[in-house]
Amino acid sequence: MGRLTTHVLDTARGCPAGGIRIELHRFDGGHDDRVAMAVTNADGRTDAPLLEGKTFRPGKYELVFCAGDYFDAAGYDLPDPKFLDQVVIRFGISESDAHYHVPLLLSPFGYSTYRGS
Repeated sequence: MGRLTTHVLDTARGCPAGGIRIELHRFDGGHDDRVAMAVTNADGRTDAPLLEGKTFRPGKYELVFCAGDYFDAAGYDLPDPKFLDQVVIRFGISESDAHYHVPLLLSPFGYSTYRGS
């Protein structure tokens, strides 16, 4: 059965990024629907998959990571406006029975992602 998971690592501090609010949107027939919302735990992961079972299906998706709020809560001294506020990752799911893992490696001035396992 397919599922979508994520985690966030704070590469500036070398630790998991707990407390990041994440929204998941699906694009279907010209509509942008929010299908899930979660907050990362102390390990930088969500407590449950963002999609699994009947909610997991092929399509176009977008993850929105509220990085600016995390930087504020973590005590970063950053200029206003911050270079990164929301990190948006658009991606596609084509296999209905696969595990899609979309990690975010984050710092105040850059990020990277990949399809993990």
